[in-house]
Amino acid sequence: MTAGRGYPDLHDHLATLKEKGLLVTIDAKIDKDSELHPLVRWEFVGGLPESERKAFLFTNIVDGRGRAYSMPVVVGAIAANRAIYSVGMGAEVDKIEAKWEHAIAHPIDPRIVNDAPCHEVIHEGADLQGEGKGLDALPIPISTPGFDSAPTLTATNVITRDPDTGIQNMGTYRAALKAPDRLVVRMATRVGGAGGYQHYLKHQKRGDKTMPCAIVLGCPPYVAFMGPQKLPIDLDEFKVAGGLAGAPINVVRARTVDLMVPAEAEVVIEGLIDTEYVEPEAPFGESHGHIALEEYNMPMRVTAITHRRDAVIPSYISQVAPSESSVIKRVSYEPLILTHLRDTLSIKGVKRVSLHEPLTGLLRVTVVTVEKGTPRTEIWRALNGAAFFKGDMGKICIAVNDDIDPDNADAILWAMAYRMNPSEDVQTVLHRGQGHGPKRESDNDEDSTLLMDATMKGDLPPLALPTREYMERAKAIWEKLGLPALRPQAPWFGYSLGDWLPQWDEAAKRAATGRYLENGRISDQQKRKGVKPETKFRPDKMLD
Repeated sequence: MTAGRGYPDLHDHLATLKEKGLLVTIDAKIDKDSELHPLVRWEFVGGLPESERKAFLFTNIVDGRGRAYSMPVVVGAIAANRAIYSVGMGAEVDKIEAKWEHAIAHPIDPRIVNDAPCHEVIHEGADLQGEGKGLDALPIPISTPGFDSAPTLTATNVITRDPDTGIQNMGTYRAALKAPDRLVVRMATRVGGAGGYQHYLKHQKRGDKTMPCAIVLGCPPYVAFMGPQKLPIDLDEFKVAGGLAGAPINVVRARTVDLMVPAEAEVVIEGLIDTEYVEPEAPFGESHGHIALEEYNMPMRVTAITHRRDAVIPSYISQVAPSESSVIKRVSYEPLILTHLRDTLSIKGVKRVSLHEPLTGLLRVTVVTVEKGTPRTEIWRALNGAAFFKGDMGKICIAVNDDIDPDNADAILWAMAYRMNPSEDVQTVLHRGQGHGPKRESDNDEDSTLLMDATMKGDLPPLALPTREYMERAKAIWEKLGLPALRPQAPWFGYSLGDWLPQWDEAAKRAATGRYLENGRISDQQKRKGVKPETKFRPDKMLD
């Protein structure tokens, strides 16, 4: 932080990540078109636990033709994992929900400045024309080599303004490079989609042939988090970012469009979006786990590119989840939905909301954790509330108890297999929109939602694994023997699910200490005549 700025910029953030061992610097020559994203992708698909994922800073970048670039590229710097997100938010993960709530309730107006780091280098006019200039001078990676048709801006904060109210909106939308002075922006048109698209429609309705736009790369982290966050469309994100920072965000007027941009941004791409013509954009790997095929989207003519002298280009790992973009959304969405269920809907039995991340990309599968004994009516209210939190999410909603790890699909299937009666515990809700997915979102095809109550309806016998004390003792022996490193996945020890007696505890302790014969003598005294095999026996209710 510096005088006049009460928050870290991207450079400060990268220095903190390096200090905490969360940043890997790659000085070897890396091809941005075919090697950069695949290299980082391995930490998401290579079996590494989330805690071992890092941000990657590439300092020696070339393109597929061997052309070198002077700017470095950083990937994963905002949310390769929760720890990195936590650094950017200046709060522990379990405190982030409260920090968002405080920021939204206590926004701070931005501070307008005249001199800004983002205007240290300016490219306009002829500087935007010709190969190697304008957008073509920026080391923008190809995200999904083998499928994507262009380098694409992903770590964006795209700023537009409501032409009626004057309120700005900031969203994270992809933008495919088409020429040194032209790119095509994709803003989601579905229900619950892009705020910028609503501005586009208003400009069309007014008869405006263009819409001013600024695409910002490398915002200070508090501002960067605004793009993917789902805030009310009429809420100025700079004010909420100030609430997060506890200080006003410095903003400066863009040079060629009437928009305010973050003063400490790394790069600002200014331009005019065409509201009459559209241009084919994509193929591009999408967060729903499929390639988005070509569609018409919004061409933007670039009017200026400004940047810092020491600019760093950020890029998000997106596409198939888990990814950087899915971590950003998950850490912010889950607390919002939990607050909605517990506070807005007053469903007190809800303990946690988990959005399934791998492959499904957060919006399709929601797991609601409720306390054991929560009334069934409240469980169904929670499932419906989670499904309808946003118009484009909640295709499958499952309620479980807190002994089920929502990130363990095997545990969820276990709960569904033994705690759910499909004829009573499954409901289908009709007339839902398609939402974000591989089918065309503009076709208006209907979908439906599946709600499942996989909670315990009563006490069950314990989970059939050795209890914690024996598993921990065995783990210590394992490690002493130098066997491969363990990565325990819940459930890794047995525990009671309610249907268990002290007498059985005592018998288990005798067996585990070599005294099973004593148990045999006890059971010999409990023999009975004329009883059908497999008749239940409980030592607390012995037959006369």
